[in-house]
Amino acid sequence: MIKHLLSAADLDAVTATQIHDIAAEMATVAGREVKKLPTLRGRTVVNLFYEDSTRTRTSFEVAAKRLSADVVNFSAKGSSVEKGESLKDTAWTLQAMGADAVVIRHPASGAPHRLTHWVHGSVLNAGDGTHEHPTQALLDTYTMRSRMGKVEGLNVAIVGDVLHSRVARSNALLLHTLGAKVTLVGPPTLVPPAFGSLTPSLGVSYDFDSVLPHADVVMMLRVQKERMNAAFFPSSQEYYKRYGLDSARLRRMPDHAIVMHPGPMNRGVEIAPEVADSPRSTIVEQVANGVSVRMACLYLLLGGRS
Repeated sequence: MIKHLLSAADLDAVTATQIHDIAAEMATVAGREVKKLPTLRGRTVVNLFYEDSTRTRTSFEVAAKRLSADVVNFSAKGSSVEKGESLKDTAWTLQAMGADAVVIRHPASGAPHRLTHWVHGSVLNAGDGTHEHPTQALLDTYTMRSRMGKVEGLNVAIVGDVLHSRVARSNALLLHTLGAKVTLVGPPTLVPPAFGSLTPSLGVSYDFDSVLPHADVVMMLRVQKERMNAAFFPSSQEYYKRYGLDSARLRRMPDHAIVMHPGPMNRGVEIAPEVADSPRSTIVEQVANGVSVRMACLYLLLGGRS
């Protein structure tokens, strides 16, 4: 097993499938009266978040606590970071406190990789800049396997703000590893042709309607306005008209096809409320599956490595 989880590219098909299999076992813990396993008793997991996050930070916290680890939540806001402390000095402080694993979200791409040079424990990338978010890709592919029975051979359309999406990059890498075919869809300003070289056989399309009838999975991405320093499309209404998933487009998808979104959603911008809340949507399942997948990752990196 790998020591750190920094990129979806670090995972081969055997390891990713092993994480999925363990996540399926971990999911049974949620149905117990006492939702705890003693697996990581005595271990310390630090959630080191330099960006605001609700789903990911809480998901990692719940996952670690269900494995009986001691959890420390560190937010850059109100910390020594605001007084100018560097990531390296923060890492040394965590190392001195005996952190066995550090879960890091950082606005700078590559920050988790740098952190591995300064701490002895495992480092889990919970999202770095516009680079990667590997546990999101693991939970997304786990959700596909749960709903569709497989990942290999699926046609997956990843739609929207690919340019700023670490979710899109990690999913494209892992889906290729697991044998799915991926098409990136969006306006040319948000899906540059260069992204087509991310993996072999990765497709790029600017025509959402032509992709829909062939998709087994449609993964909508949030429009990340906070990362946009220029106008990437004329207006939200125009974007929704061309790339939003509404009821009419939902009917053009095959009957078995599912809709995914990593959240948080901009309802009425990238997805219609009735589509987000439809039975074909897996959005709530993705949140629940995130806990199981992160339990599996922590188990393998800490419990399964001793």
